[in-house]
Amino acid sequence: MFLGIDCGTQGTKAIVLDAESGEVLGQGSGPHTLISAANGRREQDVAQWLAAFQQATREALAEAGVSGARIQAIGVSGQQHGLVLLDQSGEVLRPAKLWCDTESTPENDRLLDYLGGEKGSLERLGVAIAPGYTVSKLLWTKEQHPDVFERIEKILLPHDYLNYWLTGRCCSEFGDASGTGYFNVRTRTWDVALLEHIDPSGRLNRALPQLLEAQQSVGQIRPEIAQLLGLNPEAIVSSGGGDNMMGAIGTGNIEPGSITMSLGSSGTVYAFADEAQVSDQASVATFCSSSGGWLPLICTMNLTNATSAIREMFALSIDEFNLTIAAAPIGAQGVLMLPFLNGERVPALPNATGSILGLDSTNLNQANLCRAVVEGATFGLRYGLDLLRASGIKSQAIRLIGGGAKSAVWRQIVADIMDTPVICTDHSEAAALGAAIQAAWCWHDANGQLSSLKGGLKELCQRCVSLDAASETQPIAANVAAYQQVYDRYRSCLQAL
Repeated sequence: MFLGIDCGTQGTKAIVLDAESGEVLGQGSGPHTLISAANGRREQDVAQWLAAFQQATREALAEAGVSGARIQAIGVSGQQHGLVLLDQSGEVLRPAKLWCDTESTPENDRLLDYLGGEKGSLERLGVAIAPGYTVSKLLWTKEQHPDVFERIEKILLPHDYLNYWLTGRCCSEFGDASGTGYFNVRTRTWDVALLEHIDPSGRLNRALPQLLEAQQSVGQIRPEIAQLLGLNPEAIVSSGGGDNMMGAIGTGNIEPGSITMSLGSSGTVYAFADEAQVSDQASVATFCSSSGGWLPLICTMNLTNATSAIREMFALSIDEFNLTIAAAPIGAQGVLMLPFLNGERVPALPNATGSILGLDSTNLNQANLCRAVVEGATFGLRYGLDLLRASGIKSQAIRLIGGGAKSAVWRQIVADIMDTPVICTDHSEAAALGAAIQAAWCWHDANGQLSSLKGGLKELCQRCVSLDAASETQPIAANVAAYQQVYDRYRSCLQAL
């Protein structure tokens, strides 16, 4: 048995995986809340992560009906780009700044100028740093909270922090490290010179965690944490990774040819690559994968956060929201929404706000607004998918995950806008599943039970990842043509913005 954890923006999810049968036996969850401000601040109290971790684990074990003593390894997936700072005693210095935080946009702009703009950043790091990446949060902390900065002993990402809580070791792996903005994705090494530019004292360099290969173990769970969670005290903790990297494993996206699209709080589209083929498009992040390769990726910052805002404004249940979307025609009778409630990364508009365009006395109604927010959020993903396709990524089919993927009407909208068939995996919590699969990979490798590292992971994915045939959705030719016209209008509005 293996435990997979996914610490996301809205909550933490846990699953118990039987890696022999490939069956998910139980799952659980615990909530998080955001600390938000109008200036783009998006932070979380990490104590909520620990409480949610415990609640989710208890629920997953209870639903599985198995003893935690049977858990052989734990894998942790975490929201990317977040910053957790520890002092000399291992205490957290301040709330974690998250991936969707844009408060440090001015600092990011200055760092980007230092690197020579997007082109210089791509040449040096293999990625173009963007608002939300970790590096600008460090400069922001130095300038806004110098007292906190002087006490920094360790710099961790969210999943790194949870691994530290579990094991007492500060480590990171290549996939999640790719999103920091101070990591070279080609050489898989920290860019210490960039951190020295931020702080010449060397404090930040000394605070970096040790880098691990994807299949390596961080270490054994601490006895007191094993007792707290009711887990096997000899269980090991795998390297883990960012939520997108774990979502790739959890959808079997570990070889060239597949595309995964996530309809979560953020929207992501990514595909596996054997080589670091860095795109000249700054919006394409050529991150490392957590399975031994690379993961070209685009990320939009507004997806279910935007659709939920409209749904909650009208006090609709999810089922009612889906029925309301279906009641409006393609293009929502001319109502077009740019749902940039958190600014936006793809398209690159960090200071943008949301807009509703095309309203008149004939089309201002609930159904059109509901459909417009779903279409607008999906157009952002189409914009990103076009960038991936231009960089050579093929997409014969899309594996769809995240909360939005449960909606049949949204699946059809995605298939039509992308002009590509879509299908969901049987297990919707792909990041937690990927974390559990990686934990099994790590444990089998540590016990000499795999004939080869890559082959072993492929075998585990084939056993544990299955597709939901009932969810398969084909694009409809008439819809594809109609959406192309609406998408062209969306692109025109972006140009004006």
